[in-house]
Amino acid sequence: MFTGIVEETGTVRALRRYGDVWRMAIAAAAVCEGTAAGDSIAVDGVCLTAVSVAEDGFEAEISPETRSRSTLEHAGPGAVVNLERALALGTRLGGHLVQGHVDARGRIASLQNRGPAAELVIRFPAEGRKYLALKGAVAVDGISLTVAALEAETFAAAVIPHTLAHTTLLGKKAGDEVNLEYDVIAKYVESLLAYGKTDAGAVTMDFLREKGF
Repeated sequence: MFTGIVEETGTVRALRRYGDVWRMAIAAAAVCEGTAAGDSIAVDGVCLTAVSVAEDGFEAEISPETRSRSTLEHAGPGAVVNLERALALGTRLGGHLVQGHVDARGRIASLQNRGPAAELVIRFPAEGRKYLALKGAVAVDGISLTVAALEAETFAAAVIPHTLAHTTLLGKKAGDEVNLEYDVIAKYVESLLAYGKTDAGAVTMDFLREKGF
């Protein structure tokens, strides 16, 4: 589990394929502190397992499913990526609950300066509309953002100067693909409502209504 607060950006050093699995080496510093092999690190919003860790970087393995679903499919040597270590219980939750499970790829429709800040507009797949809400949360390449405007196929988010300067958004442009992860709470609500259509689910829904939920 992550928060969507990017700790640093790293650079892909190498990408090697072993059968159906890719191993990615990433140059980094901050996320390597206190991290051991087997720990999780979000790379552009994708939860990966570090298989080896050094002071100046780490390596992670990528499955075919993860690679095809996310923009890591195109992340070769030299690519700059957002990095975040897994959330530790007892620490402040600065962004929102992010699983590191990419739901879809979006595409930047526009990224326009608004003084030192910027307005980011993302075009998303139509099936993702039900998971988005005004003032709700969404993760874009692992960055926790708030939906400021919402249309049928696009949403907009304000990007503060700090986020712009310390993430890969600084180098993004219209047309670039991004990883999208919708709010996990919305997905559980959808599942609960769908379950409520069954006999067992109807009983569950009645119980929740009685309790004021």
